[in-house]
Amino acid sequence: MPDFETLRDIIDERQETFEETSREIWKLAELRFEETESSKLLSLLLEQEGFELTYHVAGLDTAFTATYGSGSPVISFLGEFDALSQLSQQPAVSHQEPIQEGASGHGCGHHLLGTGALAAAVAVRHYLEKHNLPGTVRFYGCPGEEGGSGKAFMAREGVFDDIDTAITWHPGSYNGIWAVESLANYQVSFRFKGKASHAAASPHLGRSALDAVELMNVGVNYLREHMIDEARVHYAIVNSGGLSPNVVQPEAEVLYLIRAPQLSQVESLYKRVKNIAKGASLMTETSFEIHFEKGCNNFVRNHVLEEQMASAFQSVPTASYTVEELAYADAVQKTITKEERTEFFQDIHEMLPDEQKSLMNTISTKNLLDDVIPTTAKKGKNIGSTDVGDVSWIAPTVQCFTTCFTAGTPFHTWQMVTQGAHSIAYKGMRQASLVMAETAIRLFEDPEIINQAKKEHASTLGKSPYVCPIPEGVKPSLVK
Repeated sequence: MPDFETLRDIIDERQETFEETSREIWKLAELRFEETESSKLLSLLLEQEGFELTYHVAGLDTAFTATYGSGSPVISFLGEFDALSQLSQQPAVSHQEPIQEGASGHGCGHHLLGTGALAAAVAVRHYLEKHNLPGTVRFYGCPGEEGGSGKAFMAREGVFDDIDTAITWHPGSYNGIWAVESLANYQVSFRFKGKASHAAASPHLGRSALDAVELMNVGVNYLREHMIDEARVHYAIVNSGGLSPNVVQPEAEVLYLIRAPQLSQVESLYKRVKNIAKGASLMTETSFEIHFEKGCNNFVRNHVLEEQMASAFQSVPTASYTVEELAYADAVQKTITKEERTEFFQDIHEMLPDEQKSLMNTISTKNLLDDVIPTTAKKGKNIGSTDVGDVSWIAPTVQCFTTCFTAGTPFHTWQMVTQGAHSIAYKGMRQASLVMAETAIRLFEDPEIINQAKKEHASTLGKSPYVCPIPEGVKPSLVK
């Protein structure tokens, strides 16, 4: 059994530093593959803690690894630190108020995610030293999760090939194992080219690229009736061809995100979307180019590791909240719609094992869920996409959620941004650090668990090896 008191002491001695680091990354709110200062903050902190740093991993300017120890097992922690565009928000308030209109903000809690995973890695590093345990702990600084699939680019270059397991987390509105599935995806741009002309004097001489984009979108909308229920296809017109309606638009661009439970299903949908683009091109006598931006695999759960993390949750005391924190959560809760709260608790209900469903009677009355939610081993609900999926195809991977936000807070919203700079969020980050650290120590102290996790991993994948969804030659794209 891990020496939990040592882990807690290591983290608590540095908790103020961890919180300040997270706060600085929240303020920076750097977008995908531009997280220069955020990456530097984390890497320098790890260097101070005695890790060996490798920068510009996989050719990505803001990706890095930090390693301590040597030999087997190699237990890794995955950290993220990118923000989202258009989500600027004042910190720790209960109303929407941008700091700077149109600026970015941490609407998915990655300022907490990266710092919390770092704290776990630091705790494990000092634990190994104190108890003279063999093995390697490694932290991966992973850029560009939001719309960039940074880990998939890293996986393409073999960065994760030597790890035995990967551990990470995500800030959320409850404490428990990540017991959900994620969707594989492709993100692809279609750039149409036509011919400009005077829209009044000579429209017949022009060929509208914007018409092609609009016709493509109509075609894809009809496709939705003829794809599996779990699939998702989203688009954004990122270039409408100009601001003047008196010009036939000579160029236009639409960005598509195609999702499905399996990569093969994404590929099948992608082929159909490309055919729709061809049809739009023929109808408008325009040409087009396809620019593949990124892709990621679905997440593969590992129940052996989930059981270890669930046991770790039982060792880590849940957070306690002050009167002021509870009042703040109540205030933010007033901005959460009834539908958002209802769906959140429906998802919790689905995750609970049948014999535990009665817990809903107490859980559903709270705004801050301090309980640890037991989860079922059956297939979970599909959610969005995460490039952690690519790592999970390479090595057994486990994740958790901890309570950092009031119940039902939707991801990618101003409510998540503002709560991410509150003491409630830092308490959730600390709990996640302790759970991840203890999970890792269980593996270091009993490597047979790793062997069992690897057997399950091999059985789950069968004869399906990891295939990176990003073709060779494709480079990471910045936010447009």
